[in-house]
Amino acid sequence: MRRFAGPVDLADRLERSKAMDRPIRVLAKAVRDRIRPGRLRDWLHGVPTGKPLHPPLATFSLGCWMSTAVLDWTDADPRAARLLLATGLGSALPTAAAGLTDWSSLHREQQRVGFVHMLANVTALGLLSASLLARLRGDERAGKVLTVAGLSAGSLGAYLGGHLAYRQAAGANHAPQVTHLVPLGWHDLCLVNDLPKGRPVSRRLGYIQLFVLRHAEGVTVLADRCSHLAGPLHQGRLVVENGETCVVCPWHGSTFRLADGSVKHGPATAPAPTFETRIRSDGTIQVRPSLT
Repeated sequence: MRRFAGPVDLADRLERSKAMDRPIRVLAKAVRDRIRPGRLRDWLHGVPTGKPLHPPLATFSLGCWMSTAVLDWTDADPRAARLLLATGLGSALPTAAAGLTDWSSLHREQQRVGFVHMLANVTALGLLSASLLARLRGDERAGKVLTVAGLSAGSLGAYLGGHLAYRQAAGANHAPQVTHLVPLGWHDLCLVNDLPKGRPVSRRLGYIQLFVLRHAEGVTVLADRCSHLAGPLHQGRLVVENGETCVVCPWHGSTFRLADGSVKHGPATAPAPTFETRIRSDGTIQVRPSLT
């Protein structure tokens, strides 16, 4: 029998457990159906800011509640504690909306950890709401006890959120950092006549897998790994939105502009690295990382 080794072991077991897969599938589909691709979903993912929105919102909420506990411990003005507690509760709704939106587009192993992360945070939210109600009724002692209980549940949620971010790389940029892996200067890639017209394919340059598209104007080259969770962009479909040609990742629908690799729609928030191209007189395509 395997010995329990602490919180890391707990998180690892959650990744492998299939016990919650059915409610996870139902909830993830419900979230995707309710929050359809578009401006709201992009905002909740954090596309306009280029960073996931959920982590800073969660940090703000947890900071309010931890500050409440500090005020309780120092016997400060109860009104200040109530204000901080209420502020944290008020910010919980957009925090949860952003987190659920991100969670609905993760791999199943990540969703398993995220599901328990959500349950812990819902428990914390219930306890902290009860704390605020107790304080408003004048029962400061019960309010303080409930705040500590809520923070305990929230700490478990925060730990699992950290596991998602740092161990499972949810929300991290999965696109290769080409400036570190590809030396500066031009590099031979392939012959232009070896490429099909109008259909993206994958080609390798050293350690980097590339998305390569031959079209009437020339050749477009991007890093092939989607920045969301490393999906193969060359297997995605090409679309035109507002006159801009884009590629849609086949895994979770992240959409990138071919002109500059920028994100048109999430869940990705980081752009796809782009490459400059030129064609030699013998038909060889040369590429180099874009510096802009």
